[in-house]
Amino acid sequence: MRLLRFFLVAILLLPPSAAGQETATREPTNKQAESSELVVDINRASVEEFTKLPGIGPALARRIVAFREKHGPFRRVEDLLAIRGIGHKKWKAIHGYLRVGDVTVKK
Repeated sequence: MRLLRFFLVAILLLPPSAAGQETATREPTNKQAESSELVVDINRASVEEFTKLPGIGPALARRIVAFREKHGPFRRVEDLLAIRGIGHKKWKAIHGYLRVGDVTVKK
């Protein structure tokens, strides 16, 4: 009887995975899964491509594209800091996903 009580208590105190139950694993969201392998050329990316970046919503993505269309291609990734809504904190979160492609200026 003591042995049975011991096993019952042990089963109740053990974490679910040790008791034979599987723990629920958190699946990454689509945005997290996509961003882990995503590299965006900031001189060619569309609004939809920018929205795949963490912390970039549709409004900010439209501002990035509008800025690029008005001022020409970005010369470096840090140029995104000139856009309202991208501060140092957000830039640090996304700069690893960014690259600068062709910077030739149209005449």
